[in-house]
Amino acid sequence: MDTNLLSKYIENTTPEQLIIKVYDFAILNCQKRNAQKANESLQVLINALSFQDPTTKEISIGLFRLYRYCQDQVKEGKYETAEKVLTELKESWEVALKKNGL
Repeated sequence: MDTNLLSKYIENTTPEQLIIKVYDFAILNCQKRNAQKANESLQVLINALSFQDPTTKEISIGLFRLYRYCQDQVKEGKYETAEKVLTELKESWEVALKKNGL
């Protein structure tokens, strides 16, 4: 995919859709046992958290802990555990987005 196509794809993708794609990438790399890419994906999810907004702070703290747990599991070679947590989180996001019509 050339950079122009990639730029257009990203421009036409909602932040919510991008988060789902990052989950997909993290899950795929857990399945492939690729620690570097799985951890990079988890870091992207961590970087997307918002700790400043009081309404999302508690959720962000909880997600941060889960993402760090997944990173630790990947470092220990426990890819299945990380994959399971990420799959459940992704499914929860999808349900929430569907309820909100996104």
